[in-house]
Amino acid sequence: MQIDYNNIIIDVKEGTTVKELLKSEIEREEYNAIACKFNNEVKSLNYKIKANGKLQLINLKDKDGIRIYKRGLVYIISKAFSEVYPGSLITVNYQLYNSMFCNVDNLEITDEVIQNVDNRVKEIIKQNLPIERRIMDKQEAEKFYEREKTLKGRLQIDLKEKEVVTLYYCEDYYNYFYGVLPISTGFATNYKIQKYKNGFLIRYPNRENPDRLIEFKETPKLFATLEDYEDVHKVLNVNTLYKLNKIVEEGKIKEYILLDEALHEKKIAAIADNITQNKNIKLVSIAGPSSSGKTTFAKRLEIQLRLNGIKPVTISVDNYFVERENTPLDEQGNYDFENINAIDTKLLNSNLIKLLNGEEIDAPIFNFHTGHKEYKGNKMKLAKDEVLIMEGIHCLNDELTYLIPKEQKYKIYISALTVLNIDYYNRISTTDTRLIRRIVRDKKFRGYGAEHTLEMWPSVNRGEVNNIFKFQEEADVMFNSSLVYELSVLKKYVMPLLKEIDQKLPLYSEARRLYAMLSYFNDIPDEDVPSQSLLREFIGGSIFKE
Repeated sequence: MQIDYNNIIIDVKEGTTVKELLKSEIEREEYNAIACKFNNEVKSLNYKIKANGKLQLINLKDKDGIRIYKRGLVYIISKAFSEVYPGSLITVNYQLYNSMFCNVDNLEITDEVIQNVDNRVKEIIKQNLPIERRIMDKQEAEKFYEREKTLKGRLQIDLKEKEVVTLYYCEDYYNYFYGVLPISTGFATNYKIQKYKNGFLIRYPNRENPDRLIEFKETPKLFATLEDYEDVHKVLNVNTLYKLNKIVEEGKIKEYILLDEALHEKKIAAIADNITQNKNIKLVSIAGPSSSGKTTFAKRLEIQLRLNGIKPVTISVDNYFVERENTPLDEQGNYDFENINAIDTKLLNSNLIKLLNGEEIDAPIFNFHTGHKEYKGNKMKLAKDEVLIMEGIHCLNDELTYLIPKEQKYKIYISALTVLNIDYYNRISTTDTRLIRRIVRDKKFRGYGAEHTLEMWPSVNRGEVNNIFKFQEEADVMFNSSLVYELSVLKKYVMPLLKEIDQKLPLYSEARRLYAMLSYFNDIPDEDVPSQSLLREFIGGSIFKE
């Protein structure tokens, strides 16, 4: 049997593990392998090779490597909590700047608690204990889940489409995680547990700095927004996938959809009231990452403003691109349209000042085919009861509107900040929610398959990091566009597209990961989604048609 490792063909005995085959390579400190890919499927280093194929090692510079590292940290820290404070109920809640924020439902988190747990974590890491997979049949799993409170509700999910359950164990500690874990506890060379708010942070390295922890940055507005939505959905008792699926099975989902949509409307109305109460505001700027639902949000905000006696007027940043020959280039020599210098900020600010002073402007229309601005008599003038609404990637960056006084601007950050967890330990990524939205929209409205969307997603993320996320705390208000039920609607569109991804493609592992996650959601039909819902921006049928 043969495998291709880094374009070198190696003869392999069937049943040899990846660790046995590449022991010296894996143990090289500068490489720090944590898992592998075999035929584009993410596997443990204990994976037994049974067929010919292509093998790649994964380290912390890889997206999958960071996921596995974080997963492993949660496993070790959960094990330590179970030993130091038996019966403690940990919930992994949100990601905050290279950290995971966690709560313990039945234990007050103090500095002493953190220190005691950390001491045990350090012992576990030093011992380099093996983390092994154990497969249970239905009968074993039922007994196990009955006594493990932290995994209550998991059995119905796990055995939904399969006869066995796979858990990870270390010494006498068992837990379940979606995806591969490191093969032993000694991998965790960089981490920190620290008390934070009413819980604690698990800090970890990032892909750019895999050998160290970078300084933690506070994001109080983001944290408050997440906490607000988390609290509401806890009250509604629909903060985990098990609870959501149960509501669907009991035929009660329409009520919860209306509640979730009402929460959106309540938040949008509150934002409109804030704008109305501040008579100085003349420019409302909206920014958020890809597939946040900015278009529908802006239209619903306009309706609420009109109810308050304010007439919204939209101005598009996209019409203020510099001439094509003046567009900055990226490192590869391609046009960098996401660079703020790709915007003619001088002309934009000149026009904004005139509008705010009650003067008339001849607004440009950018011709994306020719790469030049055109003037076709698009006259604009702002009345006293009107306010400008502007949406774009740089709208939170004051450099975009440098001439506009701060008191005349109201900045809104919008993103799909997912609050639904699969269970206590397995959270659903905010980025994954937006990616799934994007796959649906790209196929339905742009004709692109999932392969295209997955290929360009890393580039989209880089643009968001550089131009949006670092300005999010400068927003006057944050709007969470996530809907607790949305993945149950989107799955029917996405899963067939993900299934089309060929295993020979590097994207296969990502497609498989998303497919597996979506398979656990019960279906919700499109007809249950209201026509004004932000979700309609992606599945179609929105009342807000262009």
